[in-house]
Amino acid sequence: MTTTAITHISALVTNDPSLGDGSPLGLIQDAAVVIEGDHVVWTGESSKAPATDNAVDAAGRAVIPGFVDSHSHLLFAGDRTQEFNARMSGRAYSAGGIRTTVAATRAATDDELDANVARYLAEALRQGTTTFETKSGYGLTVEDEARALRIAARHTEEVTFLGAHIVSPDYAEDPAGYVDLVTGPMLDACAPYARWIDVFCERGAFDGDQARAVLTAGRAKGLHPRVHANQLGHGPGVQLAVELDAASADHCTHLTDADIDALAQSATVATLLPGAEFSTRAAWPDARRILDAGATVALSTDCNPGSSFTSSMPFCVALAVRDMGMTPDEALWSATAGGAAALRRTDIGCLAPGARADLVVLDAPSHVHLAYRPGVPLVHEVWRRGERTGRRRSG
Repeated sequence: MTTTAITHISALVTNDPSLGDGSPLGLIQDAAVVIEGDHVVWTGESSKAPATDNAVDAAGRAVIPGFVDSHSHLLFAGDRTQEFNARMSGRAYSAGGIRTTVAATRAATDDELDANVARYLAEALRQGTTTFETKSGYGLTVEDEARALRIAARHTEEVTFLGAHIVSPDYAEDPAGYVDLVTGPMLDACAPYARWIDVFCERGAFDGDQARAVLTAGRAKGLHPRVHANQLGHGPGVQLAVELDAASADHCTHLTDADIDALAQSATVATLLPGAEFSTRAAWPDARRILDAGATVALSTDCNPGSSFTSSMPFCVALAVRDMGMTPDEALWSATAGGAAALRRTDIGCLAPGARADLVVLDAPSHVHLAYRPGVPLVHEVWRRGERTGRRRSG
């Protein structure tokens, strides 16, 4: 296989503490990384790089692992511009929220949904996201949930069945009947296309008992749990996630000390979604409190048309540093290695030998610029599976 060395990297983030400066970021100064095929085979000082078939000069730019966006909702049609405009303008808005997106998604063709996913993923890739999870949840019928997951599986291996997003409007008067549908015929139709099962465990969506029924049914079909937990208020979501060994509890905005202790003593990752708080003017999650307790934290976009319509992981990194108490190092780790942990992956989110060759070259000398220069397009080029996927003109 062809080998390529990227040399003269000002600062290389490996996320391997056995490398470089020994920090969690495993930072190597004046570095190089060697790619063979689709994997990293060597990292170290640029002056010591082995001979390779090809060489790329990073010209003093920083290199980081590709972002791992472990929570998104990309299978939808339409948008909710009017809802967002009203919310930001302080006006009451009585349209249907998620139900508006459900109606638009049901009406869309397969080709339209596929094109939407492709467009948003290309947008994310240009901003450095090389791995992404995405969910169903805007169909809420057996047929529409299954086709959403079929389409998602064309684009990513990290596919999540979220039939339990809200109670379907078709079952507004029979939520127990809808849970039976989700855990029966809908799960049977969707399980072949998904790796994960998720539930929105929240007042107004699904309570703890309903959420447990959904997740345990999914586990019986070979799907691993993740949970939308504790976004709108205190509730059972985080404790349920830990009890069922969910890979992640997502949102984690309202946590008790017991919730944080449970996370810290488990393998369940607290996935924080600052785009949602930004877009709804809600209270920020207290990342500092979670980190100081020893829990693992991931950052993700929550890209969806209602409460966080952003595909930008750099934006989420900047928000986490500015408003959630994270340091620039912690935010970058959480947006890369943390996201990998939330997907229970060890081959992504890092740039140590053996890892998948997913990396981002920044038009900056340090990863700190992601928070230091918010909103600036700092992604110079992206490599995914060892292939250069795009390069931004500079200078």
